[in-house]
Amino acid sequence: MTLSPPETGTAPAPAAPEPGTGPAPGTGPAPGTGPAPGTGPGENIVDLYLKHIGSGRAVMGRVMGGMAEVRSEGPWIHADDGRRFLNFGGYGVFLMGHRHPAVVEAVHRQIDTHPLASRVFLEPVAAHAARALAAHTPPGLDHIHFVNSGAEATEAALKLARAHGRTSVITTRKGFHGKTLGALSVTANDTYQKPFLPLLPDVTQVGYDDPADLEQALSARRDKAVVVLEPVQGEGGVRIPRPGYLRRVAELCRSYGALLVVDEIQTGMGRLGTWFGVDAEDVRPDIMLIGKGLSGGVVPIAAMAATAETYGPFSRDPYLHTSTFGASPIACAAALATVRAMEREQTVARAAALGERLLADVRQVCAPYEGGLVHEVRGRGLLIGMEFAREQAVGELLLELIARGVLVNHSLNSTRVLRLTPPAVVDDAALAFFRTTLAEGLRSTAARMAG
Repeated sequence: MTLSPPETGTAPAPAAPEPGTGPAPGTGPAPGTGPAPGTGPGENIVDLYLKHIGSGRAVMGRVMGGMAEVRSEGPWIHADDGRRFLNFGGYGVFLMGHRHPAVVEAVHRQIDTHPLASRVFLEPVAAHAARALAAHTPPGLDHIHFVNSGAEATEAALKLARAHGRTSVITTRKGFHGKTLGALSVTANDTYQKPFLPLLPDVTQVGYDDPADLEQALSARRDKAVVVLEPVQGEGGVRIPRPGYLRRVAELCRSYGALLVVDEIQTGMGRLGTWFGVDAEDVRPDIMLIGKGLSGGVVPIAAMAATAETYGPFSRDPYLHTSTFGASPIACAAALATVRAMEREQTVARAAALGERLLADVRQVCAPYEGGLVHEVRGRGLLIGMEFAREQAVGELLLELIARGVLVNHSLNSTRVLRLTPPAVVDDAALAFFRTTLAEGLRSTAARMAG
């Protein structure tokens, strides 16, 4: 039968409000008391979190100001107290901004026709989304296994490796691959691992950007290993390897009969200014993990891409690894619309150009503090890390930026690094607002740290 791909629409992106407009910080309803969806007048969101979700999250919310986010568009998030925030965080999800009109339109249409599948018949949206995504993965990675989150993609890769007899896992120090049990086994952070020991057996950590350390580990596990790593470590503090590292890793894996899994959950889909981080060195892994940006910032979806040979066990037996909601029509509609919008709008090229400009701006603003407050600024594309001399500075600057209307992220595996993952849809006014805000925040943070 012939499948006709659904249309995605070409509606223009909504115009972003001018920076600095709207209620000033401290005005409007008391934080956490505004009318969030599903709550009654005067209900306190912090109290609801405390009662039903968790005390730790409630305390964090209170420290951040107690606001609830209730609306978004483009690079902006609006809170229930009337304030709005430029979102340079989001852990890499919002490269297309919030509520990109083409993605939203595709999702609305899918909801109106067929949001979830029976899992009995073939489902055309998943097929079209897989074909669209495979057009941009490294040559040969044509088999796409859709899941609901990055951690699920990691789990699928670990299981697929085991189906090939690769039961010895090699990961990198400060690497981050998720927090489900298998994914946590290759996420090198004692804080998250210790409460859940024992994890998967035979997991070895090697130094990132250290081919010699990797070769030593591989030599003891010939034809038994699977290597899992990121092209740039995101949660590890935007650690960028030296040129040639990924190519050398691929060579070592071939020499010692290991499968290579490259985690592009945060770095892929244009975040680094290329479709995928491996593109910079023309590396073809056996398995690649994709997520975050694949959602278009609208519906969660992730994927595992693999070569035909590697994917064989899953291909032959469609029930070997399944998920009720994996490859759902609504999520695949979002993914398909995202890929098409990125092609049409040249998002990858824009991310590369915007990243160079933003990195230069951040370095210039940080220059007066280098050697003191700021240790280093580094980045590739729209993944930028600011490393500080002291961990305290990260928290101080984070709060300073929030107070001034900018959201950024800390790094879970590198506590002295503040991370920027801005969208590729910011305009000149928003960039100027960010630069001014960062300068003000650094000035206040430096004064507080000095005191």
